[in-house]
Amino acid sequence: MAGTGEEAVTAEDDALYVLTAVLLTPAQFPSVLGDDYPEACAALGLPPLADGYGLVLGQDGTGARWTVAIDDVSLVAVAIASWDCGMEYELSPDERTVVAAMPGWPLAVAVAAPGVPAPHDPEPEASDGPVLSPPDTSTWGPAQRRLGADEIALQWATWREQIGDDAFSAPGDQGRQAGAGEGHGTGDEAAEGGAAVTGGGSTGASGEAASTGHRGIRRVLAEARSYVDSPPPLGRVRSSFAPGDARTLRADGPGWSMVARTDDIAFVLLDEEPGEVLPVGRGQELPGLLQALDRLAVRPS
Repeated sequence: MAGTGEEAVTAEDDALYVLTAVLLTPAQFPSVLGDDYPEACAALGLPPLADGYGLVLGQDGTGARWTVAIDDVSLVAVAIASWDCGMEYELSPDERTVVAAMPGWPLAVAVAAPGVPAPHDPEPEASDGPVLSPPDTSTWGPAQRRLGADEIALQWATWREQIGDDAFSAPGDQGRQAGAGEGHGTGDEAAEGGAAVTGGGSTGASGEAASTGHRGIRRVLAEARSYVDSPPPLGRVRSSFAPGDARTLRADGPGWSMVARTDDIAFVLLDEEPGEVLPVGRGQELPGLLQALDRLAVRPS
C-alpha cells in the first residue's frame, strides 16, 4: 500500500509527500494499534468517528515524518485499492477534509520520499502533540500477538494445512495421533501447542496432550460468547470475505486474538503464550458461536 512518493497534500501550509495510506474505520484499522476501533483511535489521540478516517503517511520538505488524518475515507480507500492493483493514483485530499496533522508515524514505513532528507521526527516546536511511533513488536506482547493474527487471516490456507482434521479427536478417543503431536478432548477441542509464530511467520507445528481442554482457550471462548449478549466496542469483532459462502472472522479481547472461518476451525493467540498459535476444533459449540459473532461483526462497506 505505497504511493509513488511524488504526490503531495497540503496540511497547515506545508507540502506532504505521500508514502502510504491506511484506513482507520470500525471494520478496518491497523490492529497493531489496539484490540478495537476506539482503542486504535485513542492511540492516535483521535475521537472514534462513526465513519472513521483515512490516514496519510508522508514526509514534509525537510524529511520530517507526518501523519495526516482526513475524514474522506472513500478517497483513501480508492487510493489503496489502486496501489494494491499496481496502478498509480495521486492521493491529494482537499484541505477541508484534514482533521489532524500529527508528527511522526504510528506504523513502520519502509520507503522514503525521493529528493528530501531521510525520514526523521519533526522538531519539538513543530507540533504541540506527542510524536507518533510504531508499537514495539520486538518482543511478544499485544502488538505482536495482533500482528500474528493478521498474518493468519491473510495466509489462512497455509496455516490450515498445518493442522489436519485428525488433530481434534472425537469424544471418547484416547489421544489419537495428530500431526507432530496428540490431541484429545470433547466439544471445542484445542490441540495445545499448535504452530509457533515469530514476527508473523510460521516456524512449524508442534503439539501435546490437551485432555481436559486448554485453560486459555476456554477463557477466550467464554469471553467471545459474552460478546453475543453484550456487544463489545466497535471493531472487537470483524467479518471479511472468504471463499464460498464462508466469512473470515477476527475477534480480539484483553490478552487474546482469534481468527476463524465460519465453515471451519479457529486459531487463538494469547499474550501469556509467546509465539504459540492454538487451533480450536469445531466440536458442537464453535459453529454456532462463529455464526453468532458474524451476525454482530462489523463489515467493510
